[in-house]
Amino acid sequence: MPETSKVSFIKDDVNQKVDVKIDGNLFTSYVYDGQTPKPILYPVITKSGKTVTRGFPYAPRPNERVDHPHHAGLWFNYGDVNGLDFWNNSYAIPEDEKDKYGSIIHQEILESNDDFGVLKIRAIWRSPKEVDLLEEIAEFKFSEDGDTRIIDRTSTLNALEDVSFDDNKEGMIAIRVTRELELPTDKPAVYTDAEGNVTEVKALNNEGVNGNYFASEGLTGNDVWGTRNKWVKLESNIEGDNVSVTIIDNKKNVGYPTYWHARDYGLFAANPLGQEVFSEGKEVLKFKLAKGESTTFNYRILVHSGSELSKGSIDKSFEEFNK
Repeated sequence: MPETSKVSFIKDDVNQKVDVKIDGNLFTSYVYDGQTPKPILYPVITKSGKTVTRGFPYAPRPNERVDHPHHAGLWFNYGDVNGLDFWNNSYAIPEDEKDKYGSIIHQEILESNDDFGVLKIRAIWRSPKEVDLLEEIAEFKFSEDGDTRIIDRTSTLNALEDVSFDDNKEGMIAIRVTRELELPTDKPAVYTDAEGNVTEVKALNNEGVNGNYFASEGLTGNDVWGTRNKWVKLESNIEGDNVSVTIIDNKKNVGYPTYWHARDYGLFAANPLGQEVFSEGKEVLKFKLAKGESTTFNYRILVHSGSELSKGSIDKSFEEFNK
């Protein structure tokens, strides 16, 4: 990290968040205030000041989509953990349905180190019956390289019970992006989750909407969904500024290279565990952890503005991240 890029953490115990600043400017905040049933990074802002995350449901903005209230900021969870849905949980779940959904509860900040740009936290993946299934130790390393802001997230899941992650399309590292980063579409769409709940994503005015996916193996646009790639970039032009978000996988992760749950309406996710769904039954993972076992997921997120972030630059970052 260049010496000119100084990371600082500002703890706000009242609002239950930690602001992450680079050279005094907000990059993101680690938010654990309970408004979402999981900790999130929100908002996420480029060096040039463009916000890449959707506002809804946390802080709604005009003219944006209001579907999928569980899509909030940048997060990490999964749709089937011992049969419980951690992914789709939100304030919108009716009281009589809440027994199907798990929550991730922030426990403590273990480390906040400005010198190294490291924030380390502990959280618990908890069932609606108050059974603790997983302890998560998440380390975020924040940095900046030129016009690219970087988040390296390492999440170690320690099994407190026998835990199964049945193959499910809903997961794992994910961001819901601002309207301008969506892919333009003039058709409404209907999506059904594992619980059978139907969500309609309406057609909206596409003015200023020109996002596109670019994947490491050469695919673009909607063709990226359900394919394996080392990394995927979501890129757009926002008010004359080339803005992109890139998620980079790690060779040490279960299921590498990951499948991608990347939708045109702004959900951008890497999911290594949903193999049976994405392969249409050709592959089955059914990942499990016995009580006392652990696994670690490593992801790098590049938040870029300015000139186009080239494939060569991303490949170089991938190699550095995978040393």
